[in-house]
Amino acid sequence: MNTAILHTKVQQFITENLKTDITKLILKGSPFIDVSIQELANQIVSKHKSEHKLNSWFRTAQIYYPSKINIEQTSSELTANYKSNLVSGASIIDITGGFGIDCFYFSKQFEAVTHCEINTELSTIVAHNFKQLKINNISTFSGDAFDFLKRTKEKFDCIYIDPSRRDAVKGKVFLLQDCVPNVPENIDFLFSKTNQILIKTSPILDITSAINELKFIKEVHVVAVHNEVKELLFLLDKKHSKAIEIKTVNIGKNQTKTFDFKYKEDLYSDYSEPLSYLYEPNSAILKSGGFHQVSNQLNVQKLHQHSHLYTSDILTDFPGRTFKIEQVLSYDKKKLKKLLPENKANITIRNFPKTVAQIRKETKIKEGGTVFIFFTTNFKNELIVLICHKIS
Repeated sequence: MNTAILHTKVQQFITENLKTDITKLILKGSPFIDVSIQELANQIVSKHKSEHKLNSWFRTAQIYYPSKINIEQTSSELTANYKSNLVSGASIIDITGGFGIDCFYFSKQFEAVTHCEINTELSTIVAHNFKQLKINNISTFSGDAFDFLKRTKEKFDCIYIDPSRRDAVKGKVFLLQDCVPNVPENIDFLFSKTNQILIKTSPILDITSAINELKFIKEVHVVAVHNEVKELLFLLDKKHSKAIEIKTVNIGKNQTKTFDFKYKEDLYSDYSEPLSYLYEPNSAILKSGGFHQVSNQLNVQKLHQHSHLYTSDILTDFPGRTFKIEQVLSYDKKKLKKLLPENKANITIRNFPKTVAQIRKETKIKEGGTVFIFFTTNFKNELIVLICHKIS
């Protein structure tokens, strides 16, 4: 950690160049003797990336930023705030501390927070930033968190873990046992130090596989922001023996939509031809796999087992997009051209054998406008086209 970066003139230079072309800036070199242009570039890029994701840090003076990959991998303030409300108590330890966003929000729910980070430089940066943020109930430890847990006699109210994928499995659908730390392998040891564990994982993790790898699962949270799934959370409680609750949340700009159900409920959906309204579940529900639960709880019918589109004659408050169905057609590219005088529409495919690009090429329909067209399959296995207008 180069403390010269915190000097007033250097900080002013960073702030003034947040929107400067970074390549051109690097070519000019550093105007400071004690700070290299590479260090300046990293501070500028990382701070710029933090403006919306980590606004509390962005607005605070004298914040020292790590490499941009740490900013990209960290929780956003929105998701960190959400998960902090799932647990509370006297003490929590984050054994994969990172840039400390989650610890910052845990500090609002716990009396004492321990931040463990194996990267010494990152741990030093985090400790400095907590002082700037005026957070006094977080202690930082640099080193192996499992060594820390083995040495300490303390039991924590909660252990928080954000395991990372091993390099060999990057980009692939992975299991928890493919991550560092290996939580399933160490689960009994972890439960010797707490009765409650909160695990954050990437949204590409398979939920069913994770449930099979773990035990004492109380809740699984599928967290989306603006209809993009950002993380999966697994809350484990040693005293829990009832059914697992699956909780989906889509945090939007003006409202947050939730939908909850019990894991492995023995339910079936009713199927129907398209009725007056069409419903498309948000991304959190699609990730959760609660397709029959949507049909049962919200009293809507599915179009097909694998289409994951729903319909009803009575308008309902739905956690996703809602449309008024204007026309239902069999797939015929010539008919579509005649129906769209402006030749513009927003296209979505669900359980349909062609891609959006293929359909646009065949029909010459351009992107945009107020018309929404769904290409899908009905419960009779017929390819159909739904011409709609968006309600919400």
